[in-house]
Amino acid sequence: MDDVLHWQKSTFSGGGEGDTCVELATSPTHIHLRESDTPTTALTTNPATLAHLLKGIRTGAL
Repeated sequence: MDDVLHWQKSTFSGGGEGDTCVELATSPTHIHLRESDTPTTALTTNPATLAHLLKGIRTGAL
């Protein structure tokens, strides 16, 4: 999966060169998230589900 996806560090991550970063990659139908200290483990979801989760967090519904 790594050689197909282009991983990008979150701008909200700790910065620097440590293993404290959340990374994101997209494919045509999915969003992939992982922590830089465990790059072989990724969470995969679709944009609508992630948007619903983020909205719930922002509004305090979750």
